[in-house]
This record gives sequence, C-alpha cells and structure tokens, in this order.
Amino acid sequence: MTETESLRKSLTPEVFASYIDSTFLKQYATYEDYERHCREAEKYQFRIVAINSGPVKLCRRILSGSKVHVGGAVGFPLGTVTKKIKLAETLDAIENGADEIDYMINLTELKEKNYKYIEQEMADIVESCRKHNVISKAIFENCFLTDREKEELCRIAVEIKPDFIKTSTGFGTGGATESDIRLMKKAVGDKVKVKASGGLRDLDSSLLMIASGAERIASSYAKKIMEEFLSRM
Repeated sequence: MTETESLRKSLTPEVFASYIDSTFLKQYATYEDYERHCREAEKYQFRIVAINSGPVKLCRRILSGSKVHVGGAVGFPLGTVTKKIKLAETLDAIENGADEIDYMINLTELKEKNYKYIEQEMADIVESCRKHNVISKAIFENCFLTDREKEELCRIAVEIKPDFIKTSTGFGTGGATESDIRLMKKAVGDKVKVKASGGLRDLDSSLLMIASGAERIASSYAKKIMEEFLSRM
C-alpha cells in the first residue's frame, strides 16, 4: 500500500474536508456563482471558501450560521502594492467578516534582498490578524523563487509566526510540489503550518501534499477532489 493510500484510509470524510480551502477567484463571478460556491462548501464542510477580499461580506452573509470560514485574499495575486494598501485591505476584509487572510508577499523586495521590508509587512499583517483572532497565511509563489529565497522566507516566518506559509497563488507559472512542501516543512518545523496551493486537481495530488507535511490544501477543484475521496471509501 502506498503512503497516500494509507493516508486516505486513515482519514474520515470530515477530517479530510477540514484540510480543504475551496477557492473561487474568478473576476467575472456573479452573486449567483458565489451563492453556489458557498453552498457547495457548506455541503461538504470544507474549512473555508477562499475568495478575493471584495465579496467577503457577501459570502459571510451566505454562510451565516455555518461552520465554514471565509478567507479573504490580500494583495492578490501579484503582491506588489504597498504595505499600507495591504494592511488596509486586510483590515477591510476582517471588518467585512473574513476570519482568515491569505496575503501575497512582495517578490520585488525579496529579490532585492530587502528582508526588513518583508519582515515588517508580514509583522503588520500578522499582528492585525492576531488582534482580531483571524488566521494569517503568507503566500510565497515558489515557482519564481530559488530554494535559498524560499528558505529565507521560512526563516522570516519562523520569527514573525503567521499561522501558515503557502506555496502559491495558483496564478503563477507553477503550483504546489512535493519537494517544496518538504523544504518548507523542514525549514519551519512545528513553528508554522504549511499550506499547499496551485495545481491540485485530484485526490492523489492532494493526499501527496498532506503526506509531505501540508496541513491545508487549496483548490478550485475542491468538489471534484472530495467526491473522488468519497467514491474510494
């Protein structure tokens, strides 16, 4: 029996669903689309609906009384707006009902080795989230990074302690990989959790991420993945 098959057999549907952030990041989405997405997440009891910050209030209203969380994406997907704008967007999303924030780091400042900028931006967002009892996740976009840059971001994360570090936005040239999850997990240990995002479209790839150390997975194919899990029981 493979590692992923053994993992699958050890998970109940409820536990597996709790790993999943069900993403819906379409700029042309209608209110009806958000309604459908939220109801789907409620049906399967996914951990969150992961959306842009604008529709947070709408999705919070749709999911009123539900255990499904609402996650707002900040500085998404490029991460090149200023710290001030990212912080304002974070606070706006929280005010509108987000209980999780996924923000994109500034890759330009990372490439320039301006680590103080990265640290301060992360500290501001994490502190604001913590103050409001909101989960924070820092997105790396690993497809554009060297292993050394990934390790440097992990070092900063260990110091600042967002709740999660995340592989990708899903809008880059690549997504989550087993090697990246293992690198990130090794670098942060138990101090920060790791989230796999980008390119996860089936059950086996999702299970591989969990087996490699991810404690969350994000996918716009959440329904398909969950139904595949249920069909193998």
